[in-house]
Amino acid sequence: MRTADFDYDLPASSIAQAPAAPRDSSRLLELSRASGAITHRAFCDLPALLQPQDVLVLNETRVIPARLHAHKDPSGGRVEVLLLKRLGPQIWETLVGGKGLRPGARLLVEGGPGAEVVQSLGGARRTIRFDEPISHRLEEIGQMPLPPYIHTPLRDSRDYQTVFAREPGSAAAPTAGLHFTPELLADIRARGIPVAFVTLHIGLDTFAPVTEEDPIRHPIHTEWCRVSAEAASAVNAARSRGGRIVAVGTTVVRSLETAARSAPPGEVVAPFESPTDLFLLPGHAFRAVDALITNFHLPRSTLLMLVSAFAGRERVLAAYETARDSGYRFYSFGDAMLIV
Repeated sequence: MRTADFDYDLPASSIAQAPAAPRDSSRLLELSRASGAITHRAFCDLPALLQPQDVLVLNETRVIPARLHAHKDPSGGRVEVLLLKRLGPQIWETLVGGKGLRPGARLLVEGGPGAEVVQSLGGARRTIRFDEPISHRLEEIGQMPLPPYIHTPLRDSRDYQTVFAREPGSAAAPTAGLHFTPELLADIRARGIPVAFVTLHIGLDTFAPVTEEDPIRHPIHTEWCRVSAEAASAVNAARSRGGRIVAVGTTVVRSLETAARSAPPGEVVAPFESPTDLFLLPGHAFRAVDALITNFHLPRSTLLMLVSAFAGRERVLAAYETARDSGYRFYSFGDAMLIV
């Protein structure tokens, strides 16, 4: 297995620049893991494709306005700061854009407090200590951290937030969840299909291309996640009644498969709350996920590798080729796949 095995060509015109309106009008490519058969649907068809025995599992993380504009003090040089992970009330792991940002460098955040670079973590990563806590001010001074392939400004910051987002902490949206509307979720619940929520706070490393020739050597970074006792109970109940565990997004897959590692005999998952460094590659034996709703991911990414682990690399890349040739929209604001 080599990283080049997960490459594919995509014209820039296939990269979605804005979400579908309404959200559930996006397209849905249904892929059979058993046969490779493909069916073209709309995302609003999803409720009819689920059964009351199933459980639908969503990631309720909330994207924080993590992009800050700052100036170096005293020179005034412009700096962009992207918050990745809160390490303490005033300390954050960040990505910074700017030169000469060695430990001890002072910054002034536009509309916000001063800050000091306290540690270099390699590359553009820095640990920064702000002069005061900023979490409660991010809605005022921060901007949504859109991926670099989205060049169209957001019409509304809520466009990059799921309608069920509740727990602040992500540097990126769980994009498979962006297709859901309140009406679609109400339809799913009205059909007697349970909905469970987990939390995984997404870091940008999730989307970074793998540069190692051997993907096993790729340094996977940890992300904090939680599977509550309530969510674990819903998942275990679905499996015990013969239903499917339907994960919405790769973040839910990581959460549930991590929770499966500590499950007692006779159960699928156990509750937990901790960082996970689980890296899912082809060959992984899935214990807690039976079906997956996911977007179309970047080439050479850990996300494409995860989907390939679930459905088979050849089938997934063939489905991507079909989607591309059929005019599907790719990446964060693009269309979706249902893999069953």
